[in-house]
Amino acid sequence: MSDRILYTDPLITRYAGREMQENFGDEKRFRLWRKLWIALAESEMELGLPITQAQVDALKAHETDIDYARAEEIEREVRHDVMAHVRAYGEVAPEAAGIIHLGATSCFVDCNSELIVMRDGLEILRKKLVNVMERLRNFALSHKDLPTLGFTHMQPAQLTTVGKRAALWLQDLLFDYQALDDLLRSFRLRGVKGTTGTQASFLQLFGGDGKKVAELERRVCAKLGFDRVFGVTGQTYPRKFDYRVLGVLSQIAQSAYKFSNDIRLLQSMKEMEEPFGRSQIGSSAMAYKRNPMRCERMGGLCRYLISLPVNAAMTAGTQWFERTLDDSSNRRIVLAHAFLAADAVLELYLSVAEGLVVYEKVIAKHVGAELPFMATENILMECVKAGGDRQQLHERLRVLSMEAGRSVKERGGENDLLARIEADPLFSAVHGRMGELLDPRKFVGRAPEQTEEFIAAEIDPVLAENRSFLGAGSDVRV
Repeated sequence: MSDRILYTDPLITRYAGREMQENFGDEKRFRLWRKLWIALAESEMELGLPITQAQVDALKAHETDIDYARAEEIEREVRHDVMAHVRAYGEVAPEAAGIIHLGATSCFVDCNSELIVMRDGLEILRKKLVNVMERLRNFALSHKDLPTLGFTHMQPAQLTTVGKRAALWLQDLLFDYQALDDLLRSFRLRGVKGTTGTQASFLQLFGGDGKKVAELERRVCAKLGFDRVFGVTGQTYPRKFDYRVLGVLSQIAQSAYKFSNDIRLLQSMKEMEEPFGRSQIGSSAMAYKRNPMRCERMGGLCRYLISLPVNAAMTAGTQWFERTLDDSSNRRIVLAHAFLAADAVLELYLSVAEGLVVYEKVIAKHVGAELPFMATENILMECVKAGGDRQQLHERLRVLSMEAGRSVKERGGENDLLARIEADPLFSAVHGRMGELLDPRKFVGRAPEQTEEFIAAEIDPVLAENRSFLGAGSDVRV
């Protein structure tokens, strides 16, 4: 039977990178379970429980030789994945079979391993995020002086620069980086909490010695590289934490969605363009087309990712008392999909950001078509300084502007407002000076300086802190 008759997840086959796929793969998950069981047994031995070094050594010797077929066979019998792996582990390390998972509940391995996987997933995303930020930083500085039409309400407004617009995209990513960094700094394990989070089973194992139970938790978490745990839990770590994690991923998606939409609009206007491969086909019907495929795909994945935190919120809100199991099947899908989608989004963002094409002559043409309207205030001021009547000049400019607008909209003509002003004796003070008054660089305000100052003050320190991650390229497969 061909595998192609079965559904395959596009996030795996088309979009997400291999590192993130491996991070959420079964191999990592089940190896983490064994690391947790080893850390638990070793710490219990160190604190005086009747566990021998030989038993701990046996667990360590068989940490990685997982018989998945045998575990699946046992699970079909017992209907419990954790206990299936406990038994499979005990079969290859029989001398330690009796002390594996001692005092623990399934969530000891489930929750703690999930948190480690999410922590590692956030680190993968951090690397990609800072590389996107570096590409946009360089692009913004390269085009900080290039005037372009600003838009409000999707209507031409005062000029900005191409680099300043890129700084806006970059600032969105800075917010995302700060949220991700804050989350990583506060990351913690569930710890060693027992069935309902009270540590009762461990307290019994240690004969009522609460200090030893607290020390057990500290040692187990230290062996896994963590120094903090949730202060209180039920059977699981608080599911609201999943919402917090997915909220950060959603923020990344929001930023990428805005960027992808802006690029798609600019590509329609022929001002900017995402990279287009030499042999790439834009349309199966229209051979001339250069569709913004990467930004469109980015937008679609962003829309999916933005929807996922709502799912996590519903899970958090429906956890009865200390825990109910309807979270399990849901979270197996939602958490992995969120990270895989975020990974794919950043891969696409990096691919586009490192290959953006700018068509300066088209931009200049569009600026030139609108600038006469924007320059009317400057023309008015110059004529007033030369002794003209402000109200009379304003009314005449209004009339000439309306006439020029009708020429453009109703007859498809060029914007001839400047010619009308040049021919009107009321504006003799600026005749022959239009080139000087209409230099687009005079209409961008402090956009170039704002771009430089923002990058120096807020972006460069982040990139310096993450310099070891920089230099990565994108890997968009299709």
